[in-house]
Amino acid sequence: MSNTKFYSKLSKKQGYSWETPPAVIPESEISETYETEVLIIGGGISGLAAAARLAQEGKKVTVIDKNERQVSLAGQISGVNSRYMKQHGYYINPKKFAADWLKVSGSRVQEDLLWIFINRSGEGFDWLCDLAGGEENLDISLYVPYRGEAFCEYYGTHHISKKPGCEKYQSFGGGFLACEILEKALEEFGGRLYRSTTALYLEKDAAGRVTGCVCASKDGQTRRVTASRATVLATGDASDDDEMLEAFCPIGLRPSKRFPRKGNTGDGQKMAYWAGGILDNPEWAPTLHALGYSGYQFFFLHVNQRGERFMNEDTWMQAKSVRCLMQPGGDFAFSVFDASWLDDIEKRWKLLGGQGMAPLSVVGDSFDRAALKKSIDGTIYGNSVFGDGGENDVYVNGGNGFIADTLEELAEKIDIPADTLKKTVARYNQIVADGDDKDFGKRSELLTPIVKPPFIALKWGPSLLDVFGGALTNASLNVLDTNHDPIPGLYAVGNAAGGMYAVDYPLLLNGNSYGRALAYALQLADGIAEDDA
Repeated sequence: MSNTKFYSKLSKKQGYSWETPPAVIPESEISETYETEVLIIGGGISGLAAAARLAQEGKKVTVIDKNERQVSLAGQISGVNSRYMKQHGYYINPKKFAADWLKVSGSRVQEDLLWIFINRSGEGFDWLCDLAGGEENLDISLYVPYRGEAFCEYYGTHHISKKPGCEKYQSFGGGFLACEILEKALEEFGGRLYRSTTALYLEKDAAGRVTGCVCASKDGQTRRVTASRATVLATGDASDDDEMLEAFCPIGLRPSKRFPRKGNTGDGQKMAYWAGGILDNPEWAPTLHALGYSGYQFFFLHVNQRGERFMNEDTWMQAKSVRCLMQPGGDFAFSVFDASWLDDIEKRWKLLGGQGMAPLSVVGDSFDRAALKKSIDGTIYGNSVFGDGGENDVYVNGGNGFIADTLEELAEKIDIPADTLKKTVARYNQIVADGDDKDFGKRSELLTPIVKPPFIALKWGPSLLDVFGGALTNASLNVLDTNHDPIPGLYAVGNAAGGMYAVDYPLLLNGNSYGRALAYALQLADGIAEDDA
């Protein structure tokens, strides 16, 4: 069965539009040709990391990116057993971590690629910091992970920010700073970056080797870029292409909220497919963060749109998103708690961590009562406390929090039956009094009563962030064809590459996609060098 027929069978219609390659541009319309050794298509963190590493090793590198400016979203960068972790006494057991990853992924991953991440992400993070001048220019810290019984995250997620007084970089921190570090390094090592330049399709020579691409620039010109050593796909994920979601990750179509990922349309996956590459089998792993309405869910009572409790609230953000989607209405649910909520969180601060369960914090942070109260007040009273409040801002929280003096009034405000909510709260309070959650198994340390007015409900629901699936590769990151043989000259990194994710995005280690980008940059450089030998 051919690659095309296989994926066509997934569609309710006769094939998807992306299955048909674009028409070849006539030679008369190609204005000029650029020559390079390595062409990297995509200028996000994976492309910039690969380019910086290759340029550092003396390769002539050209990066093209369709965006006008740098695009970055995440603020966390994972690194398994980085230098910083070792200095501060944190260690990840690689074998246990690999086993946990395989469980979360239903064993549907290429273990060689997983071990590249495990063995090289710490090295990659160290390399990024060295490019920036280390702790002379950077403040580095470790994120406090979620540590539950049903799911437990690892220490190993790093935050970086520019040190006060550092004038080398403009970005304050997170992914934008990481990309700026890599872009400056690329320039210092003699690499070239062209933005507002969109790759249209790959080209091959008579022997079947990928030799570069044809691209369109903002000036209206069509150009050819030829790469004598390698062409690398680094174009990100496919979360902004509904047809690809239908084919590979239909659950990604279900949330009404999406993080602003405009332009992440699976360009690299499509180009690999047109060139004869094989893609990950469905269903690709989505990142569904439960941040579509409010920024928090906490560990308090969760009720669906009928006012019924439906889950153990002591779990990770991805699980909450999926559970919510399974409920009546599916798009949102509510966390319900009482006037003691700040005290309840403060008393349990050392038990918490992770996204949505508590404010994001790093090792050494203390509980910031005033900041958290301000955040929830903004959610209730209409101020946007996350993001800029723009049209695509999923963090516009005003109107997603509700406060009332009675449960009956609260039920009316959130449009659920008062009798049902009162019954659910009564049952929950009995569980709290018993100290044993026989309904859903929440650990007793996180059981808190709902008795003291005013009562509060936060509306929360899933929002699609990314979809992880792409071109299958070997351990050198050389893209494979449908016979699992390498396609000469073609490589994939970052979210355009497949093989390492399935079922769910594994928040075992937050920021692992950025950590993979750095690990793969090192691996790619080594792989190209070996292929050249």
